[in-house]
Amino acid sequence: MPIALQPLSVFEAAARQGSFRQAADELGLTPSAVSHAVTKLENSLGTRLFDRSLRQIKLSADGEALYRHVAAGFVEIRRGLEEVSARRARFLRLHAAPSFAALWLTPRLPAFLESHPGMDIRITASTDYSRFAADEVDADIVNGPPLPGPVKAIPLGEEEVTVLCTPQMAASIRCPADVMALPLINGDRNRVTWARWAELAAVPAPKAYAMRFDRSFMVIATAANGLGVALESTRLAQRELAEGRLVAPLPGCTIRETLHSLVYPLIHADRPIIRAFETWLLAELASAET
Repeated sequence: MPIALQPLSVFEAAARQGSFRQAADELGLTPSAVSHAVTKLENSLGTRLFDRSLRQIKLSADGEALYRHVAAGFVEIRRGLEEVSARRARFLRLHAAPSFAALWLTPRLPAFLESHPGMDIRITASTDYSRFAADEVDADIVNGPPLPGPVKAIPLGEEEVTVLCTPQMAASIRCPADVMALPLINGDRNRVTWARWAELAAVPAPKAYAMRFDRSFMVIATAANGLGVALESTRLAQRELAEGRLVAPLPGCTIRETLHSLVYPLIHADRPIIRAFETWLLAELASAET
Protein backbone atom coordinates (compact mmCIF):
# COMPACT_ATOMS: atom_id res chain seq x y z
CA MET A 1 0.00 0.00 0.00
CA PRO A 2 1.65 3.31 -1.04
CA ILE A 3 1.85 5.84 1.80
CA ALA A 4 2.93 9.45 1.29
CA LEU A 5 6.14 10.51 3.02
CA GLN A 6 4.64 13.55 4.74
CA PRO A 7 2.25 11.64 7.08
CA LEU A 8 5.10 9.28 7.96
CA SER A 9 7.34 12.24 8.85
CA VAL A 10 4.58 13.61 11.10
CA PHE A 11 4.14 10.21 12.72
CA GLU A 12 7.91 9.84 13.23
CA ALA A 13 8.17 13.26 14.92
CA ALA A 14 5.15 12.61 17.16
CA ALA A 15 6.45 9.19 18.19
CA ARG A 16 9.96 10.50 18.86
CA GLN A 17 8.72 13.52 20.81
CA GLY A 18 5.93 11.66 22.58
CA SER A 19 3.71 14.69 22.00
CA PHE A 20 1.60 16.07 19.18
CA ARG A 21 2.32 19.61 20.40
CA GLN A 22 6.10 19.19 20.45
CA ALA A 23 5.97 17.50 17.06
CA ALA A 24 3.94 20.44 15.75
CA ASP A 25 6.57 22.89 17.04
CA GLU A 26 9.35 20.90 15.37
CA LEU A 27 7.55 20.66 12.04
CA GLY A 28 6.08 24.17 11.99
CA LEU A 29 2.51 22.85 12.09
CA THR A 30 -0.43 23.19 14.45
CA PRO A 31 -1.19 20.37 16.93
CA SER A 32 -4.50 19.79 15.18
CA ALA A 33 -2.72 19.38 11.85
CA VAL A 34 -0.40 16.79 13.41
CA SER A 35 -3.37 14.96 14.92
CA HIS A 36 -5.20 15.03 11.59
CA ALA A 37 -2.17 13.64 9.72
CA VAL A 38 -1.74 10.83 12.23
CA THR A 39 -5.45 9.98 12.08
CA LYS A 40 -5.31 9.90 8.28
CA LEU A 41 -2.33 7.54 8.43
CA GLU A 42 -4.15 5.30 10.93
CA ASN A 43 -7.17 5.17 8.64
CA SER A 44 -4.97 4.27 5.67
CA LEU A 45 -3.32 1.44 7.62
CA GLY A 46 -6.51 0.34 9.33
CA THR A 47 -4.95 0.32 12.79
CA ARG A 48 -4.44 2.57 15.80
CA LEU A 49 -0.87 3.86 16.13
CA PHE A 50 -1.23 5.84 19.38
CA ASP A 51 -3.13 5.35 22.60
CA ARG A 52 -4.42 8.82 23.38
CA SER A 53 -5.36 10.38 26.70
CA LEU A 54 -6.11 13.96 27.66
CA ARG A 55 -2.50 14.74 28.60
CA GLN A 56 -0.30 12.32 26.69
CA ILE A 57 0.05 9.95 23.77
CA LYS A 58 1.66 6.54 23.79
CA LEU A 59 2.56 4.28 20.92
CA SER A 60 0.36 1.24 20.48
CA ALA A 61 1.88 -2.14 19.69
CA ASP A 62 1.38 -1.52 15.96
CA GLY A 63 2.73 2.02 16.42
CA GLU A 64 5.91 0.69 18.04
CA ALA A 65 6.39 -1.82 15.22
CA LEU A 66 5.95 0.87 12.58
CA TYR A 67 8.12 3.36 14.44
CA ARG A 68 11.11 1.01 14.51
CA HIS A 69 11.16 0.88 10.72
CA VAL A 70 10.16 4.50 10.07
CA ALA A 71 12.72 5.86 12.55
CA ALA A 72 15.50 3.83 10.90
CA GLY A 73 14.36 5.05 7.49
CA PHE A 74 14.42 8.69 8.51
CA VAL A 75 17.86 8.27 10.07
CA GLU A 76 19.10 7.10 6.66
CA ILE A 77 17.28 9.95 4.92
CA ARG A 78 18.93 12.50 7.23
CA ARG A 79 22.32 10.92 6.66
CA GLY A 80 21.78 11.09 2.93
CA LEU A 81 20.73 14.73 3.07
CA GLU A 82 23.73 15.61 5.22
CA GLU A 83 26.07 13.77 2.84
CA VAL A 84 24.64 15.52 -0.22
CA SER A 85 24.69 18.88 1.55
CA ALA A 86 28.31 18.45 2.59
CA ARG A 87 29.30 17.33 -0.90
CA ARG A 88 27.48 20.27 -2.49
CA ALA A 89 29.28 22.65 -0.14
CA ARG A 90 32.58 21.43 -1.63
CA PHE A 91 31.45 21.12 -5.26
CA LEU A 92 31.31 24.04 -7.73
CA ARG A 93 29.64 23.58 -11.11
CA LEU A 94 31.03 26.35 -13.29
CA HIS A 95 30.11 27.33 -16.83
CA ALA A 96 32.52 29.61 -18.67
CA ALA A 97 33.21 31.26 -22.00
CA PRO A 98 35.39 28.72 -23.88
CA SER A 99 38.47 30.84 -24.52
CA PHE A 100 38.53 32.31 -21.02
CA ALA A 101 38.24 28.79 -19.61
CA ALA A 102 40.93 27.31 -21.86
CA LEU A 103 43.47 30.13 -21.92
CA TRP A 104 43.17 31.84 -18.56
CA LEU A 105 41.20 29.83 -16.01
CA THR A 106 42.26 26.19 -16.30
CA PRO A 107 46.02 26.88 -16.10
CA ARG A 108 45.37 28.59 -12.74
CA LEU A 109 42.90 26.13 -11.24
CA PRO A 110 45.59 24.02 -9.54
CA ALA A 111 46.42 27.05 -7.38
CA PHE A 112 42.78 27.39 -6.34
CA LEU A 113 42.42 23.69 -5.53
CA GLU A 114 45.70 23.68 -3.61
CA SER A 115 44.60 26.65 -1.49
CA HIS A 116 41.11 25.14 -0.95
CA PRO A 117 41.68 21.45 -0.20
CA GLY A 118 38.63 19.25 -0.42
CA MET A 119 36.88 21.45 -2.96
CA ASP A 120 35.98 20.14 -6.39
CA ILE A 121 35.16 22.01 -9.62
CA ARG A 122 33.41 20.80 -12.76
CA ILE A 123 33.68 23.16 -15.74
CA THR A 124 31.55 23.24 -18.86
CA ALA A 125 32.22 25.72 -21.65
CA SER A 126 30.15 27.18 -24.46
CA THR A 127 29.29 30.56 -25.92
CA ASP A 128 25.71 30.27 -24.64
CA TYR A 129 24.86 31.99 -21.39
CA SER A 130 23.63 29.86 -18.53
CA ARG A 131 20.09 30.74 -17.46
CA PHE A 132 20.57 28.71 -14.27
CA ALA A 133 17.49 26.65 -15.16
CA ALA A 134 17.00 23.39 -13.28
CA ASP A 135 20.00 24.32 -11.12
CA GLU A 136 22.39 22.85 -13.73
CA VAL A 137 25.32 25.16 -12.84
CA ASP A 138 26.21 27.29 -9.85
CA ALA A 139 28.05 30.14 -11.59
CA ASP A 140 28.97 31.38 -15.06
CA ILE A 141 31.87 33.41 -16.46
CA VAL A 142 30.32 35.19 -19.42
CA ASN A 143 31.80 37.11 -22.32
CA GLY A 144 29.46 40.05 -22.79
CA PRO A 145 26.75 41.80 -20.79
CA PRO A 146 25.08 39.47 -18.27
CA LEU A 147 21.46 38.55 -18.88
CA PRO A 148 18.93 40.30 -16.64
CA GLY A 149 17.43 38.38 -13.76
CA PRO A 150 17.86 37.60 -10.06
CA VAL A 151 21.63 37.27 -10.37
CA LYS A 152 24.76 38.93 -9.06
CA ALA A 153 27.21 40.02 -11.77
CA ILE A 154 30.82 40.91 -10.89
CA PRO A 155 32.77 42.59 -13.72
CA LEU A 156 36.20 41.02 -14.09
CA GLY A 157 38.02 44.24 -14.93
CA GLU A 158 39.09 45.88 -18.14
CA GLU A 159 41.09 43.96 -20.72
CA GLU A 160 43.47 45.38 -23.31
CA VAL A 161 42.57 44.44 -26.87
CA THR A 162 45.32 45.16 -29.36
CA VAL A 163 47.11 43.88 -32.46
CA LEU A 164 49.10 40.70 -31.78
CA CYS A 165 51.52 38.85 -34.05
CA THR A 166 54.84 37.02 -34.04
CA PRO A 167 58.04 39.04 -33.55
CA GLN A 168 59.00 38.24 -37.13
CA MET A 169 55.77 39.70 -38.49
CA ALA A 170 56.00 42.66 -36.09
CA ALA A 171 59.28 43.69 -37.71
CA SER A 172 57.32 44.91 -40.73
CA ILE A 173 54.84 46.99 -38.68
CA ARG A 174 55.65 50.63 -38.09
CA CYS A 175 52.14 52.12 -38.17
CA PRO A 176 48.51 50.98 -38.32
CA ALA A 177 48.48 51.08 -42.11
CA ASP A 178 51.19 48.39 -42.14
CA VAL A 179 48.84 46.06 -40.27
CA MET A 180 46.23 46.32 -43.00
CA ALA A 181 48.72 45.00 -45.55
CA LEU A 182 49.19 41.75 -43.61
CA PRO A 183 46.90 38.68 -43.37
CA LEU A 184 44.21 39.55 -40.82
CA ILE A 185 42.67 36.93 -38.54
CA ASN A 186 39.13 37.70 -37.44
CA GLY A 187 37.38 36.52 -34.31
CA ASP A 188 33.77 36.34 -35.44
CA ARG A 189 32.41 36.54 -31.87
CA ASN A 190 34.80 39.20 -30.61
CA ARG A 191 33.13 42.26 -29.15
CA VAL A 192 36.07 44.50 -30.11
CA THR A 193 36.09 44.33 -33.90
CA TRP A 194 38.68 45.14 -36.54
CA ALA A 195 36.35 47.89 -37.83
CA ARG A 196 36.35 49.52 -34.40
CA TRP A 197 40.13 49.26 -34.14
CA ALA A 198 40.56 50.69 -37.63
CA GLU A 199 38.42 53.69 -36.67
CA LEU A 200 40.62 54.27 -33.60
CA ALA A 201 43.76 53.93 -35.70
CA ALA A 202 42.38 56.21 -38.45
CA VAL A 203 42.81 53.64 -41.22
CA PRO A 204 40.20 52.11 -43.57
CA ALA A 205 38.31 49.16 -42.15
CA PRO A 206 39.28 45.81 -43.68
CA LYS A 207 37.01 44.50 -46.43
CA ALA A 208 38.08 40.86 -46.09
CA TYR A 209 40.04 38.58 -43.79
CA ALA A 210 42.62 35.90 -44.46
CA MET A 211 41.07 33.62 -41.80
CA ARG A 212 38.03 33.66 -39.53
CA PHE A 213 37.38 31.74 -36.31
CA ASP A 214 34.58 31.72 -33.77
CA ARG A 215 36.85 31.14 -30.75
CA SER A 216 39.57 33.43 -29.43
CA PHE A 217 41.87 30.53 -28.55
CA MET A 218 41.96 29.54 -32.22
CA VAL A 219 42.65 33.13 -33.27
CA ILE A 220 45.53 33.38 -30.80
CA ALA A 221 46.99 29.98 -31.74
CA THR A 222 46.88 30.85 -35.45
CA ALA A 223 48.61 34.17 -34.87
CA ALA A 224 51.26 32.50 -32.69
CA ASN A 225 51.95 30.11 -35.56
CA GLY A 226 52.81 33.08 -37.76
CA LEU A 227 49.83 32.84 -40.12
CA GLY A 228 48.53 36.36 -39.62
CA VAL A 229 47.73 39.26 -37.30
CA ALA A 230 45.16 38.96 -34.53
CA LEU A 231 43.13 41.56 -32.66
CA GLU A 232 42.78 40.00 -29.24
CA SER A 233 42.76 40.44 -25.49
CA THR A 234 46.21 40.45 -23.92
CA ARG A 235 44.65 38.69 -20.92
CA LEU A 236 43.73 35.71 -23.05
CA ALA A 237 47.08 35.79 -24.87
CA GLN A 238 49.07 36.21 -21.65
CA ARG A 239 50.97 32.93 -22.01
CA GLU A 240 51.96 33.54 -25.64
CA LEU A 241 53.08 37.07 -24.79
CA ALA A 242 55.09 35.88 -21.79
CA GLU A 243 56.80 33.22 -23.91
CA GLY A 244 57.59 35.75 -26.65
CA ARG A 245 55.57 33.86 -29.27
CA LEU A 246 53.38 36.93 -29.68
CA VAL A 247 54.11 40.63 -29.33
CA ALA A 248 52.03 43.81 -29.45
CA PRO A 249 53.70 45.98 -32.10
CA LEU A 250 51.39 48.99 -31.68
CA PRO A 251 50.87 49.51 -27.92
CA GLY A 252 49.40 52.96 -28.58
CA CYS A 253 46.48 51.48 -30.53
CA THR A 254 44.76 49.63 -27.71
CA ILE A 255 41.11 49.42 -26.73
CA ARG A 256 40.34 48.83 -23.05
CA GLU A 257 37.00 47.26 -22.18
CA THR A 258 35.38 45.03 -19.58
CA LEU A 259 34.67 41.84 -21.51
CA HIS A 260 34.01 39.15 -18.89
CA SER A 261 31.86 38.91 -15.76
CA LEU A 262 31.30 36.33 -13.06
CA VAL A 263 27.56 35.71 -12.70
CA TYR A 264 25.63 33.56 -10.24
CA PRO A 265 22.09 33.44 -8.84
CA LEU A 266 21.45 35.58 -5.78
CA ILE A 267 20.32 32.46 -3.92
CA HIS A 268 23.91 31.13 -4.17
CA ALA A 269 25.50 34.31 -2.83
CA ASP A 270 26.06 32.90 0.68
CA ARG A 271 27.48 29.53 -0.38
CA PRO A 272 31.04 29.28 0.97
CA ILE A 273 32.47 27.80 -2.23
CA ILE A 274 30.94 30.59 -4.32
CA ARG A 275 32.41 33.23 -2.02
CA ALA A 276 35.76 31.44 -1.97
CA PHE A 277 35.92 31.16 -5.76
CA GLU A 278 34.88 34.80 -6.28
CA THR A 279 37.52 36.03 -3.81
CA TRP A 280 40.22 33.88 -5.40
CA LEU A 281 39.25 34.85 -8.95
CA LEU A 282 39.37 38.59 -8.29
CA ALA A 283 42.67 38.30 -6.42
CA GLU A 284 44.19 36.17 -9.21
CA LEU A 285 43.08 38.67 -11.84
CA ALA A 286 44.54 41.57 -9.88
CA SER A 287 47.81 39.69 -9.44
CA ALA A 288 48.01 38.72 -13.11
CA GLU A 289 47.43 42.28 -14.31
CA THR A 290 50.24 43.81 -12.19
